[in-house]
Amino acid sequence: MEIWINPRCSKCRVAVGALDEAGAEYTVRRYLEEPPTEAELEEVLGRLGLEPWDITRTDEEVARELGMKDRQAWPREETARGRWIAALAEHPVLIQRPIITADDGTTVVGRTEEALAQVLPKQ
Repeated sequence: MEIWINPRCSKCRVAVGALDEAGAEYTVRRYLEEPPTEAELEEVLGRLGLEPWDITRTDEEVARELGMKDRQAWPREETARGRWIAALAEHPVLIQRPIITADDGTTVVGRTEEALAQVLPKQ
């Protein structure tokens, strides 16, 4: 299992605590220091069943600078998908967190107890 975190993020700290409490074996990836590649983002999005705009933090300053909330400049459609993924790879602060990829293929954005429960070892 791998968890992508920003150590300053409270949701990430909660997720790491839940993994520790459950005795889960996992690897921490500080994705701001070791950004995912476009290929890794494609894989994670496929596992999540989401599109890049679904995991983009559009309230971040860089998102505002890029105008990502403007749906004409940044359409949420297949033709713009590559542009979104490139932006996430270039500016990893835009990636929603924490993202947890379990060995069984389950992948979640672990911001809620329900999402975390999907990847925690069954007791």
